[in-house]
Formats: sequence, structure tokens, C-alpha cells
Amino acid sequence: MRAVHSVLIAAALAAAVPAFAQQTRIEERLTDAEFRAAGLEKLSQAELARLNELLARGAAPSAAAAATPDVEARIAQAREEGRREASVAAETAVRPAESREPVESTIPGAFTGFARGREYTLANGQVWRQTDNASIAGARGQDVNVRLRPGLLSVWWLQVDGYNREAKVERVR
Repeated sequence: MRAVHSVLIAAALAAAVPAFAQQTRIEERLTDAEFRAAGLEKLSQAELARLNELLARGAAPSAAAAATPDVEARIAQAREEGRREASVAAETAVRPAESREPVESTIPGAFTGFARGREYTLANGQVWRQTDNASIAGARGQDVNVRLRPGLLSVWWLQVDGYNREAKVERVR
């Protein structure tokens, strides 16, 4: 839908530009109210003449002509800061499991069943959080073996040995 709107706006502008460009001076193109609303009455005669010259050519001031060394330096600095922030974010972001291979491990200590939001720390150091409402009534165990298998659309399923129920989980770290 957005693409259709963009095409329609571009077509309307393309149709309007030739009629707009036929008038030579900005003062003739705009009403007095539009001229004042745009703040153009503040321009000096030289600035107004330059604007009219650019409009007559059908070109707006280029970014290179408008940019000063100070502006270019600030743009370069902002780009570098953005790269650094993206790098830090990538390093500290929680990453999904690197592979889509099933994982077999144990949950050291006591296992008291499934519950939404519960985190399971595996013996291999991975931490997984349950995201669904699966439960196992009366489940208890010590150092239980677990299997994690990938599902569709980046979903992972946790199953505890001895129980036929699986819980949907996501990797925390």
C-alpha cells in the first residue's frame, strides 16, 4: 500500500513540476501568504535572486554545495558513532543458538516442572526461558536429562526425560 502511495505522489509531482517550473520567479509561483509562511520575505535580494536562479535551472542546491567542512566533519563523526554503537549492540545482544542442531544436556540440581517464564540453566551453561503455559503435574527430579530440539520459525522445544510433554523455550544466553 505504501508503494502505491509513493508512486501516486511521484506521478502527481511529476505532473505538477512542469507547470510550476514555467514560472520563473518564486514570488510569482507563490501567493503572498505562502511566501511569508515559508519565511522567504527574510531573504536578502541577493539570496532571493540565487533561489530564483536555482529554481529556473530546475535544480535545488546540491548537498555538496550546501555542505561546509564543519558539517561534513559532524556527519563523519555521527557515522562513526553509529558504527561503534551498532558494534557494541551486536556484542552485547542476546544471540539465538548459533546452530539449529538439537541440544542434549542436564538441568543440574532440582527440577520442579514447567512454568511460563521459568528459566532453565543447563549443565553446558546455556540458559533457556519457557515462553508457553506447558506444565507437568507433580514433576520432580534431580539432575534430569533434557533435550532441546528446533521447531519451525525459530522455535525451540524442551523435553525432560521420563515425561512426554514439551515446553516452548527461547535462549536467554
